[in-house]
Amino acid sequence: MILSRVKPAVGGWSPTSGGDKTKKNKAVIPQLEEYLQKRDYLGALTLLEFKMSIGEEDDLTSLWMGYCAFHLGDYRRAMEEYRSLTQRPECPAQVWVFLACVFFFLGLYSEAEEAASKAPLSPLQNRLLFHLAHKFNDEKQLMSFHQNLEDVTEDQLSLASIHYMRSHYPEAIDIYKRLLLQNRDFLALKVYVALCYYKLNYYDVSQEVLAVYLQSIPDSTIALNLKACNTFRLYNGKAAEEELKNLMEISSHSFEFAKELIRHNLVVFRGGEGALQVLPPLIDVIPEARLNLVIYYLRQDDVQEAYNLIQDVVPVTPQEYILLGVVNAALGQDIGSRDHLKTAQQFFQLVGGSASECDTIPGRQCMASCFFLLRQFEDVLIYLNSIKSYFYNDDAFNFNYAQAKAALGSYQEAEEFFLMIQSEKIKNDYVYLSWLARCCRHHEPEGSACLGVVPEDGHIL
Repeated sequence: MILSRVKPAVGGWSPTSGGDKTKKNKAVIPQLEEYLQKRDYLGALTLLEFKMSIGEEDDLTSLWMGYCAFHLGDYRRAMEEYRSLTQRPECPAQVWVFLACVFFFLGLYSEAEEAASKAPLSPLQNRLLFHLAHKFNDEKQLMSFHQNLEDVTEDQLSLASIHYMRSHYPEAIDIYKRLLLQNRDFLALKVYVALCYYKLNYYDVSQEVLAVYLQSIPDSTIALNLKACNTFRLYNGKAAEEELKNLMEISSHSFEFAKELIRHNLVVFRGGEGALQVLPPLIDVIPEARLNLVIYYLRQDDVQEAYNLIQDVVPVTPQEYILLGVVNAALGQDIGSRDHLKTAQQFFQLVGGSASECDTIPGRQCMASCFFLLRQFEDVLIYLNSIKSYFYNDDAFNFNYAQAKAALGSYQEAEEFFLMIQSEKIKNDYVYLSWLARCCRHHEPEGSACLGVVPEDGHIL
């Protein structure tokens, strides 16, 4: 969402030094508009505070202070400024929608809806209510506000963002590309396109699109963070952390929200290091924080804690459906619960059978997992074979692939995949040892078979 803007009404201020009135001796103080054009919201806010301290404020000072605080990501400060304005008799009516936007970014959706209802009808109010309908999962209201959208840039950007949040990435890309053709100087749209390609797992394409924007705006917080995330997916956490260095320097003096984002991403880039210290306070701030904390608990074999953290999540994105499937499958296998295994199978099937995910690698993994839980191993292998080239040295993939082969009687090939596994944790697992024993027994010469207990069911990773 883009807040409505008007040209700054605050002019420049050039005090004289000592009593000398000559032009060359006047101190030049930047105007508010100069700070805003440079996106230096911290500088703009400092100037406004200075003007207030010397009695140079006017009717728009508090309004601009709220605006600058909002763009710095300091939503609480912005909330205080706008709330203060609403208590004045002469408060402009549109301030209510500005306050509603702040509530929205603070996650106070009910308060945002109430504040928006006090604002006059406007395109910004409609866009905000459109987003609130999405947050409330109110499809009827969503379509109602959708119908009020017009073919103007702000409304189309709002529509594209809803497509993005509903995982309709190709539809979002179509809107962004169309707007780019109409407005080639809207370089920020390239960041949005790059975000969509990132979500589609086209990390190299995302990086190429992003590079064009960074040539013009090399200090963009969102763009630098996305570049680091692409690097993480394409290479490793160490390389991604190097990309964050520039962002760390920027966030040290501006953009409060970037500091939380950096702390979160560093945990991911460092393989979960510091997860218990960093992620819990960010659960309600950064959506991915909860999911990454769940992943951390799974890697620590604390399946119950992972389940406790995610059980009440209403899945919207494919990643949420997948993680719910994984957690339910792990818990079902741990405690022998067929209900959890059935729930996991249903989540996997929803993702793997969806039009947007059926041809992606995660989508095919989901269908393989679904059929694994249904013990339909021929179908498991159809999906695993289609993505096998991407997971040559992946222990979890090889373990699942080997079990499926063994379940169909291909013991020699299954044994080859079991022996490719390097993880000591898997190699010491009862299911691994039992399946390997079965493979040895079925193809070794008589008298030299391995001994072991043969499992009735496979164990999916």
